[in-house]
Amino acid sequence: MDKEYFVSINEVSKRLSVPAHTLRYWEKQFPTAIRPTTGAGGRRYYRAETVARLETIKSLLYDHGMTIAGVKKLIHDGDLPKSADDFAISKHEKAPVATQQKTTMSSDASDDIATAISLLNTARAILTSGQ
Repeated sequence: MDKEYFVSINEVSKRLSVPAHTLRYWEKQFPTAIRPTTGAGGRRYYRAETVARLETIKSLLYDHGMTIAGVKKLIHDGDLPKSADDFAISKHEKAPVATQQKTTMSSDASDDIATAISLLNTARAILTSGQ
């Protein structure tokens, strides 16, 4: 791809194994990230860096399970990775998990739960004995 300056939509479609109509849809969804050059007759031609962005978008959507809205947010925030491999080590997947605080239950709540469980067990015994 380094030798090619522009690539047609059909060639990009084949390389990414994505239908051309999907690429046109992505153009509408991500207009700031995907801007093909149009030639005579309105044919779309993509630059190498645009194809790289398309590969990243495809991987984020298909491999990483992101939504269109999620990718739009990455683009809007300027956080679209150069490649999908960079996404795996980005802050979006390695965000620190909030430390879980150990919650203690009051003795009243604990007693209420124990009573509820006892009542449920009694109800189950009554229902199963009548069968």
